[in-house]
Amino acid sequence: MTLALQFLGVGSSQAVELGSSGAVLERDGRPLLLIDCGPETLSRYLERYGSVPQAIYVTHTHLDHVGGFERLFTKIYFDPDARGRVRVFAHAALVPLLQARIADYPNVLAEGGANFWDAFQLLPVSRGFWLDQQWFDVFPVRHHAPDTAFALALRGSFVWTGDTRPIPEMLSRYACAGELVAHDCGLVGNPSHTGIEDIEREYAAELRARLVLYHYGSAADGAALASRGYRIARPGERFVLSPGQPARAADGGLRAVQ
Repeated sequence: MTLALQFLGVGSSQAVELGSSGAVLERDGRPLLLIDCGPETLSRYLERYGSVPQAIYVTHTHLDHVGGFERLFTKIYFDPDARGRVRVFAHAALVPLLQARIADYPNVLAEGGANFWDAFQLLPVSRGFWLDQQWFDVFPVRHHAPDTAFALALRGSFVWTGDTRPIPEMLSRYACAGELVAHDCGLVGNPSHTGIEDIEREYAAELRARLVLYHYGSAADGAALASRGYRIARPGERFVLSPGQPARAADGGLRAVQ
């Protein structure tokens, strides 16, 4: 089994030229899980893979991360082979926010007779979820307000922080087995996002060596981060991952990865 993380976009909400931040976990070269579905993310996914995603994980509900869902609804709803089959994994705390942001417009179709979630299979999660015999951990991060953003981790393989401030206490648990850590980082931090000085203050050298930085403000900002010795993700870049460790279910039991 070969796993890879394919970045589709790497920019902050204003860095349209870099694409909405999002990535695809690939297994043996095929898409397994789309992480976030911003407007540019969906476009780049369709360009690369030629079909709609079969599974999506939502980190949080800012529109640069969920703004592609309205267009995706239309593509799926009118395709009888896709309607109701696209799985959307989101932390249970996000479900009311997801409903309010993207699903609660009156009469999602002008003709009526359709609910937004008819097109999808919404799967609320808490500690994590199974997908194709892989257990993915889900845990809270520090973005904007408590309980509004959640990271994703595959033990021994990768962590995707989503938009966040530094979270050393969480990464000490979920990134303790050599994982690649895709981390929000710009040149300057703010109350919702990590800056490079935060990275250097909060994280040990061993963890910094495993970081891949994304969600920066411009190509020039990315170059500045790289000049300081950090790996940055660029639009369209692919990182080969470790296949990970035996999957650990939410109840603490172990199950072998197939």
